Amino acid sequence: MKYLVACSVLFGIVAIGESLGHPMFHRRNAVQVQVNGNWRVKFNLSGIGEKNLIFNSQRAGSGSFLLLDTGPDGKPAPDPLPGVWSQTTNNRVNFSGEVELPLGTCCREVGTLILKGKFNSTDVIAGRAIFIASTEDEENFNGFRSTVGTFTATRVPDKN
Repeated sequence: MKYLVACSVLFGIVAIGESLGHPMFHRRNAVQVQVNGNWRVKFNLSGIGEKNLIFNSQRAGSGSFLLLDTGPDGKPAPDPLPGVWSQTTNNRVNFSGEVELPLGTCCREVGTLILKGKFNSTDVIAGRAIFIASTEDEENFNGFRSTVGTFTATRVPDKN
């Protein structure tokens, strides 16, 4: 009986504290950060080096990649490429799309670029970058040539 009364009192205190907005009862990450908009992404992949792109995030998980320095001779790609994004729990975000990246000094490879990160603030996402090429590689764990690295994405302010 004492246990039941103690639990009831504890639940009552928590309910009152939450309803009054007491800081002790605030939930972390209660507000989900919005992904929509343009993001300037710097990514660094092993064997490829640092590259840049703009990801245009649109509603319902669609978007596009504009590669800024991955074309021949480090030039921008002429047109944006389709991409997708998803926002999962704990302010984690995933971006992915098919891109063509330079490999070394002589070759280029088409594959899937995957960016998996977390919001550091409302305007910065950082995490891991993975490029899975279309060339088969039996010695690689996933069966394809791949490389990993890191990325940082910074929200591009609206031009309003």
